[in-house]
Parts: sequence; structure tokens; C-alpha cells
Amino acid sequence: MTEIATRPAAPARRGALGGIRVVEVGFAAAGPLVGKYLANFGAEVIRLESRLAADVFRTTYPPFKDGIVEPDRAGMFAFYNDGKRSATLNLKHSKGVALARALIRTADVFVESFTPGTVARLGLGAEELRADHPGLVVLSSCNQGQTGPHAFHPGYGSQLSALAGFVQLLGEPDSTPVLLYGPYIDYVAVGYGAIAVLAALERRKRTGAGCTIDLSQYEAGLQFLTPTILEFAANGRIPARRGNADAVAAPHGVYRCAGRDRWVALSVWSDKEWREFRDLTGIDGPTSAADRRRARAE
Repeated sequence: MTEIATRPAAPARRGALGGIRVVEVGFAAAGPLVGKYLANFGAEVIRLESRLAADVFRTTYPPFKDGIVEPDRAGMFAFYNDGKRSATLNLKHSKGVALARALIRTADVFVESFTPGTVARLGLGAEELRADHPGLVVLSSCNQGQTGPHAFHPGYGSQLSALAGFVQLLGEPDSTPVLLYGPYIDYVAVGYGAIAVLAALERRKRTGAGCTIDLSQYEAGLQFLTPTILEFAANGRIPARRGNADAVAAPHGVYRCAGRDRWVALSVWSDKEWREFRDLTGIDGPTSAADRRRARAE
């Protein structure tokens, strides 16, 4: 590990981020996916891990190569971390922290996705790191941001999807909410994280100064509920569950066909599309989108 921390910069990699070094600590999707995106565009990303507390994607989620559950055979971990280099460090030991700090001093970006306060207690807080390295860009990604009454609530993207309101909007009108598949907000937040890092690097070109980015995964997810929030703020209406129906497209849904368990998914967004669909199938029905939506409601 000492060799990695003190060695010269790696040979320049191709891509928009060639020559940029990123050090990453985190687990699962929300932090590591930011590192993956940066690596895919040419950055040198070095992931620091613990042998004692392996990433859940290394040990829990299939598939595993040849069906053997071992940390280095996990397909999901490989997908979320391709293009990276990796090293193990015990960050609960002073020597491990010293080595991590030495490595971070050679980096352009530090990405962490632990519960607020965790890296600071380890001696890797943003203020400490940037005191040694003013040009460093630090991205801290967590559930609900680094400050505020809910900052220290741990959890996963699936919980945030419910908290933000996605789950309440999913399902049939006369039934209970439906859990959104997977940690949806994790995948939303990493896009914002990567873009924020790119913006910070561009700013550093002009000013020479790094910065600290506080990414609330919850707030990132709320951006995708903007129409719903505006509907309530502007019109006082609380949007309800409507199954597969859409406020604009009609028809928009999954419809039963003749035969056993046969279905067709339709999504028609304009009168032109509807006319072409009618000409192709010979089906009859209202000609305008407004009439189609009215017929659906009735």
C-alpha cells in the first residue's frame, strides 16, 4: 500500500478524464457508481476497501461466477466497479488512515458514501483533507445530506423511494401502494454526483480551488417528482395512483389479448401515432387524445 500511495501518477488514460485521479470509499451503489462513471470516462479510480467488512455486492447479491459465493466472484460487484483499481486498508488503525491520507493527497477527487460523520471520525473529513490539499474535490453522498434533523438516519435507496413519495404513486387506484423495484434513488443520485464532480473540476481549472459537495440522495430523487410536487403547490391537488395510465399519453397501459396469459403494452403520445395505429390494426376509437383520456376515465 505504501508503494501505491507514493508512486508517480499512473500513465495517462484515454478519455475526457484522462489524468484525473479519484480515491473512493463506500459500498453498494450510491458512491461506487459515481466512481464507475468517472472511470469509464478515463479517470484513474482507486477504491479503498476493508477485508473485515466486505461490500454487500461482493458477498450477498448473485450472480457469482460458477455459483461459488466468494468476494472476487460477484458479478454485481464487478459491474458496479469496472475500470477501477483496488486496495485494502484498515481505516480503524492510525497507520491505515495515514496511508489513506497520503494517497488522497495525490488525488483530484475523493468520493465517500458513508453515514455523515463517519469519515470525519476516521480522520478523513473534508475539512481536514482540504486543509492539506486545497485543490481537492470532495463528494460526500448519503441518504439525506450532511446536515439537518434527518442527516444521521441510515438506510438504503428503497427506503428513500418510499420517503420521497414514489411508492405512494405506484399501483392501482383502489389498491395499496406498490414498492418501487430496487434502490431507485441510488441510480438517480449518482448521475447528479458525477455531474457535480465534473462541474467542480471545471471550476478548479479557473480558480485553482477545490470544494466539498454535499449530495443528498433523497433531494436528488425529489427532482424526478417535480410534476407531482407542482400539481399540489400550484393547484392544491394530491396526485393519486392510476395504475399504468398516464396524464398525457392515451392509451397507455398493458392490455389483455386473446389467448392464455397474452398481453400487449401500448403507449400512444400523439394523435398522429394513434391514427397510424388505427390504420395498422383497423381498431376503432376516439380520434383525439382528449377524447381517449375521457373514454378511459369513464
